[in-house]
Amino acid sequence: MAPQHKKITMSSSRLGLRLAVCLLNISEARRKYIVENVAKAALLEKNASAGLQDTEIDDLLRCAHMLFSKRLHTIPSIFLHIGQKHPDVSVLNVFSDQGYNRSVITIAASVAELGNSVLAACLEAFQSIDMEVQEGIHPCLGAVDLIPIYPLSGVGVEECGAVARNLAENLVQRVPGCSVFFFGEADLPEKRTLVQRRKQLGWFTRRDFSALKPDLGVAPARRCGLTGIGASPYVMNCNVTIDSQDLALGKEIASAIRGSNVNGLKGVQTMAFPHEGKIEIACNVESFEDQEVTDTSEGSQYMAYSVLGDHFYYVSPHYIEAQVKKLASDQGIGIKGRALIGFTPQECKNCAEYAIKEGIGEFWKIRRGIFM
Repeated sequence: MAPQHKKITMSSSRLGLRLAVCLLNISEARRKYIVENVAKAALLEKNASAGLQDTEIDDLLRCAHMLFSKRLHTIPSIFLHIGQKHPDVSVLNVFSDQGYNRSVITIAASVAELGNSVLAACLEAFQSIDMEVQEGIHPCLGAVDLIPIYPLSGVGVEECGAVARNLAENLVQRVPGCSVFFFGEADLPEKRTLVQRRKQLGWFTRRDFSALKPDLGVAPARRCGLTGIGASPYVMNCNVTIDSQDLALGKEIASAIRGSNVNGLKGVQTMAFPHEGKIEIACNVESFEDQEVTDTSEGSQYMAYSVLGDHFYYVSPHYIEAQVKKLASDQGIGIKGRALIGFTPQECKNCAEYAIKEGIGEFWKIRRGIFM
């Protein structure tokens, strides 16, 4: 008899938490241990000793010597602090695609802790990923390719933008050769979108780092590449695979549903890639504010959520799948399935609240038993 999963009901949140989330995109998926090390780094206060004075470091070394020589039988509190897990941080999901050689690590935290947590994860990633030898189908410019920060509850997108800018300054100080471009609420004063910035930088086609001009940091080092950092309302990742190897057809379908085109789906950015012997339509699904959207019932085109009283909408993953299925069917082919990379905005908020309330840092390891 199959084991029964315990159903956990998520509250809509009256916890009073001020939460934000980062969907950290790194250019590595084929070496699982590196991806997991990056995820685990987000949970540890690895840099707790960074501000210690010389005398405190001497005390640490002296204590360490006594510990190893078994002349000290209790562990000093300063050791307990270093490497301690963040109490208000959880890694909700780790998604890796070996064909793309790209992983997305979902890190949720109180807005006060998120920047430090993501910084620790990025430091681990930059140590382990070398863009000079990186290979994969998916476009990328950086070892840490993208750091988007989204508000979940009790915090606005402007504050997330400030977190993103502060994180960028810390990164370029801590990582030699790291350089950054800004987008969204971190890109002041223009607030250009991620798509606009990627087009300007040639993200979709280029790997010539020497010609890139960062917004912050030195000219990109070949090992690190260029990292995008920004903030916006939540962007969901939803991919639909068609049962075909025809990339041109995949690009036609992607173009047809792209939000910038006539009759496209609002807020949906698309690309088509060869993937595991088929063609995948990769969609970034942006949240937007629109007073004209009235129907958000089950089965409708749009879904809704709110942050700080502001109402946001996005195209339902089921509707995206249905549109791709229809367009593919018109060409006599079917679809193989849909993959949601992580969560919808409301699912992300609910999981973050539950994980942090319960102190579950490695939520990604148990989430198969969590049902929304």
